[in-house]
Amino acid sequence: MKTVKVLFVCMGNICRSPTAQGVFEKLVSDAALAERIIIDSAGTHAYHVGEPPDARATEAAGRRGIDLSTQRARSVSAADFDEFDYILAMDNSNYADLSALCSPGSEAKLKMFLEFATVSGLAEVPDPYYGGSTGFERVLDLIEEAAAGLLAEIRQQHSL
Repeated sequence: MKTVKVLFVCMGNICRSPTAQGVFEKLVSDAALAERIIIDSAGTHAYHVGEPPDARATEAAGRRGIDLSTQRARSVSAADFDEFDYILAMDNSNYADLSALCSPGSEAKLKMFLEFATVSGLAEVPDPYYGGSTGFERVLDLIEEAAAGLLAEIRQQHSL
């Protein structure tokens, strides 16, 4: 059985990308596709390697029934382009960092996550780290929207 592997990437892997991982894991589980779609997250900078997601992200996700507690930050690597089918950047800066790691022939795997959103009209998921709790709620709204579009794309492209 073929699996599809998805990697969400932000700067430190403690706010946006773990939130996207958690939201997408729940969506995939609810669709009974957890055995077919493998999900992970990483950061372009090693600031927080080994740390759990930001407490504010964990609390905001928890209010929506999403558990981030088992995740730990890690750094993205060039090898991720060999392993994953989708590498999704949260913003233009992370996209540029990922482009520098991307091996020739793997460019099609790299996309902006909000390309899969259908309503927001935004290109980037804003970093909520230096803001208040409402920023984490807004990030969740954007991620939920894009996650639904991503799942629809994967189901169509991979006949799931």
